[in-house]
Amino acid sequence: MSLTQPLRLKGAPGSPYTRKMLAYMRYRHISYELLIGDHSIQKMGLPTPKVDLLPTFYLPNDQGEVEAVVDSTPLIRRFEQAFTGRQALPTDPVLGFINYLIEDYADEWLTKSMFHYRWYYDADIKKAGDILPLWRGLQMDDDQHSKAAEFVAARQISRLYVVGSNDLTAPVIEASYVRFLDIMNRLVMRQPYLFGDRPASADFGIYAQLTQLAKFDPTPMSICLKQAPRVFAWTDVVDDLSGQVCEEDGWIARDIIKEVLGDLLTEIGKVYAPALLANARALQSGEKQMKTTIGDRPWQQPAFPYQGRCLQWINEEYQKLNDDEQRQVDDILAGTGCEMLLLPS
Repeated sequence: MSLTQPLRLKGAPGSPYTRKMLAYMRYRHISYELLIGDHSIQKMGLPTPKVDLLPTFYLPNDQGEVEAVVDSTPLIRRFEQAFTGRQALPTDPVLGFINYLIEDYADEWLTKSMFHYRWYYDADIKKAGDILPLWRGLQMDDDQHSKAAEFVAARQISRLYVVGSNDLTAPVIEASYVRFLDIMNRLVMRQPYLFGDRPASADFGIYAQLTQLAKFDPTPMSICLKQAPRVFAWTDVVDDLSGQVCEEDGWIARDIIKEVLGDLLTEIGKVYAPALLANARALQSGEKQMKTTIGDRPWQQPAFPYQGRCLQWINEEYQKLNDDEQRQVDDILAGTGCEMLLLPS
């Protein structure tokens, strides 16, 4: 079923995936209608998604019926097919695979840093508890706001374990965030975006987490400002690229991917790859907890079925490549740790 503009979605400023999709659509010149809060949804009689996540898009299915759709990565792929011009997926399949891998890291690993800092430190808890409810309901009175702030903070703190944030894993998450900032700082000194002179979906994935880590939550924001001010500024730039020229030949060449992105891929191989593989082993064996070592430190968290599918999807993207493209991806990933994610077919 073809899509018509404006696209309608429910979201919130504190949702990194909402920010990812809004920035992507602004860059693509896709018009949208953003609904904040549940009142408008109920009033319009819009459907409820199977899993209530933000953003939720309301799109026609093959029968022309409106359905609630979530998950930013497949949504971007759907919109890339539906709308022409200023695409955010590299046309080169090798770049496309690396872009997919980095976008997945942003969505599934960097979000651990975002959730951890927001609900682990007192100053961050206080700010998020106060502001997040207001983003969904500015008209609530002071008593409602106070109760909502307490409820949101208590609920989210109780869910820290889901993303793997705990006293055992905190040093791993925080060390990874610091290394990531250093890598991104050097990247944006070299070129505007990950893959050259035009943004890819991975840029929007990283930007999304930074809207919270670098721009909202006090603890990671102070770290970013001190260590990587360019990353702080880059996040502002990527927020609205609607007026930027799209460089048609702006993608980097295959043969310099490792030179440009090798450090980032090594970080992904250091932290995200072992987490995905340990999670897959736990799911396969029916274990409720997954345990591994990341950066010489212990890691433990509940096994997460969705991230089991993430590993599967990475391999499906790899299998779409022809033999020569797979060999080039193998060469790029060799020695980064990411090569361990490519499972035997």
